[in-house]
Amino acid sequence: MTLPDASLIDAVVRHALEEDGAFRDVTTQALVPPDLRGAGIFLAKSEGVIAGLPVAAAAFTALDPTNQVRSNIEDGARVEAGAEFAMVEGPLASILSAERVALNLLQRLSGTATLTRALTDAVAGLPVRVVDTRKTTPGLRALERYAVRLGGGHNHRFNLSDGVLIKDNHIAAAADRGLDIVDVIRAARAAVPHTLNIEIEVTSYEEAEQALAGGAEIILLDNMDVPEMARVVAMIDGRARTEASGGITLANVRAIAETGVDLISSGALTHSVAALDISLNIETM
Repeated sequence: MTLPDASLIDAVVRHALEEDGAFRDVTTQALVPPDLRGAGIFLAKSEGVIAGLPVAAAAFTALDPTNQVRSNIEDGARVEAGAEFAMVEGPLASILSAERVALNLLQRLSGTATLTRALTDAVAGLPVRVVDTRKTTPGLRALERYAVRLGGGHNHRFNLSDGVLIKDNHIAAAADRGLDIVDVIRAARAAVPHTLNIEIEVTSYEEAEQALAGGAEIILLDNMDVPEMARVVAMIDGRARTEASGGITLANVRAIAETGVDLISSGALTHSVAALDISLNIETM
């Protein structure tokens, strides 16, 4: 999996370290001699997929370039609870000062990768992609989307300039001007390059019919129940790609995939994910 650009990682890490006061850690500076060396052992306290090891390493080297992080797994590997999977060695003061930022980023990204893997495992064998959304943590989008890929998922459009996605509020604003769904799609097609797909959100069978008539390449089925979704997918019959969104859970994702949709998008992968429980056990050397 392609890691986000090193300059982006450096900017995220340095901002987080400054926010945490890591370069002015008064407690550590008062209690830990600068020449004391130590190590930190990364311990997974629950089962999951590890994502963000290079990001955690960047936090430690930003505090002291002599810190070295070694891992016995690759980013994206699944670990069992109790697994010791990486180690950082160097001046102990710098390790302690960077610890919280390194763990915050590693735990959050690993949580995203873990949930993504669970969803992709749940739909294994079916011709569907699990994708993320723009409901990301401000400033962390590239990293969180990297974690989604490590978990076996795929990325939706990265930002508003990457593709046309006509949402309910766009449709409502157009309706105030007397435009229906067909009109909205045709207006978007006339205004954007031919290389961009037109995707539109619909909430009913009738709206999906209009979206198809308007020539949308992708039709997003928003918060439909499974029987209605299956009915809409059968009507579209491959003439446009279909995306299921809204209320996606481990309990229902398999049934949704079995309707024949091409994509299942979940904001929960990034906006409400539970951080994976990881600790750093410190040893002096």
